[in-house]
Amino acid sequence: MQPQPAYLLHKRPYRETSALVDLLTLEHGRVRAVAQGVQRAGSKSRSRLQPFAPLHVTWSGNNELKRLRLMESGGSASLLAGEGLLCGLYANELLTRLLPPLLPVAEVFAFYSALLGELPTPARRASALRRLEITLLEALDAEPVFRDLDERELDPQARYVYRASQRHFQRSDDESGIDGRTLRLLAQGDWASPGLAGVAKSLTRAALAPLLGTTPLRSRELMRQLAARRRH
Repeated sequence: MQPQPAYLLHKRPYRETSALVDLLTLEHGRVRAVAQGVQRAGSKSRSRLQPFAPLHVTWSGNNELKRLRLMESGGSASLLAGEGLLCGLYANELLTRLLPPLLPVAEVFAFYSALLGELPTPARRASALRRLEITLLEALDAEPVFRDLDERELDPQARYVYRASQRHFQRSDDESGIDGRTLRLLAQGDWASPGLAGVAKSLTRAALAPLLGTTPLRSRELMRQLAARRRH
């Protein structure tokens, strides 16, 4: 096979000197593989196999668990720290948890690559994360459908709550929920607008919740801890 552009999403020790890795690849989506010898002191592959660093890889194997054959650096890693690092860890955890093995997701790969370029800049993080989240939801056929429960267009003068189990919106009789005008803007793909940041975040989180189940994301807990330290 031709070398594939890839990023490391997750790595854990495997046997004595190897690692079990999850990679996001351009043409094959998430690939789980054994990286032999990368835990050995002095291994060149060990220094290359780092989060947020572009790679070129090949693998072999007919089962779901592959064996890495070639692993070369594709450039320098994004230098992330603080909140930017936690956002990167969140993206990695999300993709590791939700992407089925070997599902082609070229658009997710593209938005992930773009995200790594945006994370060092605080003002660009939220919109880049939303674009990745909604692209992931679309790849999984789980994105919000901007219609009410009866498949009617959303009324810009009404307010709605999102029903994740049905992927549609239910009209609200009180002031709770999201106004229809805002939802119609999001329906046009306006996920990066600063004025819609709060609504976009709450909506993607609600859409992701059924897919994630009851096991919390470790990266979200780390973000809460960082926010709490800043308040004090």
